[in-house]
Amino acid sequence: MIYDVAIIGGGPAGYTAAIRGAEYGLKTALIESSDKLGGTCLHVGCIPTKALLFNAEIWDHLKHAAEFGIAGIGTPTLDWAAVQKRKNGIIAKHVKGLEFLMKKHKIAMIAGYGRLTGPAQDGIHAVDVTAPGGEASQVKAKNVILATGSEAKLLPGLEADSRILTNIEILAMDQVPKSLVVIGAGAVGMEFSSIFRSFGTEVSIVEFLPRVVPVEDEEVSKEITRLFKKRGIDVNTGAKVEKVEKTDDGVKVTFTDSNGKTQVKEAEKVLVAVGRSGRTADIGIEKTKIEIERGLVKVNEAQETAEPGVFAIGDIVAGLPQLAHVGAMSGMVAVAKIAGRKFRPVRRDRIPSCTYTEPQIGSVGLTEAQAREKGYEVKVGKFPFAGNSKATILGSHDGFVKIVSDAKYGEILGVHILGPQATELIAEAVAVVELEGTVEEMMFTIHAHPTLAESLLDAYGSVEGMGINA
Repeated sequence: MIYDVAIIGGGPAGYTAAIRGAEYGLKTALIESSDKLGGTCLHVGCIPTKALLFNAEIWDHLKHAAEFGIAGIGTPTLDWAAVQKRKNGIIAKHVKGLEFLMKKHKIAMIAGYGRLTGPAQDGIHAVDVTAPGGEASQVKAKNVILATGSEAKLLPGLEADSRILTNIEILAMDQVPKSLVVIGAGAVGMEFSSIFRSFGTEVSIVEFLPRVVPVEDEEVSKEITRLFKKRGIDVNTGAKVEKVEKTDDGVKVTFTDSNGKTQVKEAEKVLVAVGRSGRTADIGIEKTKIEIERGLVKVNEAQETAEPGVFAIGDIVAGLPQLAHVGAMSGMVAVAKIAGRKFRPVRRDRIPSCTYTEPQIGSVGLTEAQAREKGYEVKVGKFPFAGNSKATILGSHDGFVKIVSDAKYGEILGVHILGPQATELIAEAVAVVELEGTVEEMMFTIHAHPTLAESLLDAYGSVEGMGINA
């Protein structure tokens, strides 16, 4: 059997590419080394984390049940085993869903670890596959897509265990820790800080860069820092970790703070959330012309590598953020190219970024600083959720919507939301940026009332100094 496309890796990038490839009529094979589809995202990433965040949100509401007219609850207690059981049930449901989709689309599932063998011979690539039992075989295909994903980086000299945690170990804990030091304040570090603070854990964040969520607009970083501190989270930025040591009953993290002073934090556990490394080793790249940049694969706008017929998608791609939705879309682009269909390249300035903290962060496009750096004459509009009636109904007033626009033509360059359901609200902004919408167009776009989405209408108006509810 010679396939039209063989995909190495069954995470969101790989399985999306496989399904779309089959929809285009391509004979598709999906090679996966673990016994379940879904990759990091489904098993130890986005899905279980967001399940726990939803538990944390309900828990926070219960603390204020009396305000919502719900009496007689008494003192609620957290059944952590039930929380974990629900989370695992969600994962299992979606694994089954993926298995069904593979059968539905007649995608050949090949269990094993795939490696490239070199350039195509007479237009056909051979992928060596080592099955879980050790048996070797080859898959032949006209095109190969690398979708091998990423894994958590650890600080030098550290190994993950029951006290030094990555995203994998923290999701499998059998109880909520009393105290936690989080090294790194990107999305992963911030989300777990938010979850466990809701559940009563004493949380300290240690971030090397001068601000938390450093990819976000500076105003978002500043406000979420204030709100985290208000929640009792200890936030240390501009802090360099010197060492992480195990103590008799926990861990000790020594760091130099932003003033150059040595600080020591002790806790039951430490979460290392300092980024992720692409899995580009031991997949046969060295046998090809594929170019690597800082451990990641260089591709063109169709996701093609320098080796003809070999594509790369998802977390192993240089220059793209390591997000499941980016992986999925890059997979759709690659198979569209293979199938000879139209596609739009993945553009970094049109990728939504979501952080599921309390409150949530959703953003797309340029930050105010980036827009100014690019030479735009910038006009900014900002609207606080305090002026939104639906936010009042939800009892969630913190945060704002910020619009970054080009003063000359009115084009919306970036939208930054900190507040209730920000990760859902950002979808409108992504569409607006993708379609190159202007402030004037959006000021005359009717938004339903009462909704959180109306906050966007007020923010568009605020660019012109004409927000209604502010």
